[in-house]
Amino acid sequence: MRAVIQRVRHARVSVDGRTVGEIGAGIVVLLGIAKGDLNEAAHHLAEKTAHMRIFDDAEGRMNVSLLESGGAALVVSQFTLYGDMRRGRRPGFERAAPPSEANRTYEEYIARLKSLGVPVETGIFQAHMVVELENDGPVTILADSEKVF
Repeated sequence: MRAVIQRVRHARVSVDGRTVGEIGAGIVVLLGIAKGDLNEAAHHLAEKTAHMRIFDDAEGRMNVSLLESGGAALVVSQFTLYGDMRRGRRPGFERAAPPSEANRTYEEYIARLKSLGVPVETGIFQAHMVVELENDGPVTILADSEKVF
């Protein structure tokens, strides 16, 4: 499981010109699911996401978590995070989970974030989406479940 996590001032995701998810200050999570990713990985990554200290404290140091900041998360499924460019010019997506498996794990990640108290908005799984955001910092973190366990 891979996540690109960006601290934002605000963000929204649209499908067919209609806003389907929108947040103020918080994070955007672009979430890629690999074949074989289990609920355990989704739970662990959700815990890391909620408690990661990437928001500024009173002294301007990144020492505050998403939960402590009161921010929200906009979670967008993105299988292209498993694009493999080692061969040729077109990315291969052999490591990405098939849609039914990916959707289950994506939903599990979202459910775990919500259970921790994080307000969550989402895109629409497998839809063509437009994501707009104002990155704050900029702060962008790459999390990979293969590297955090």
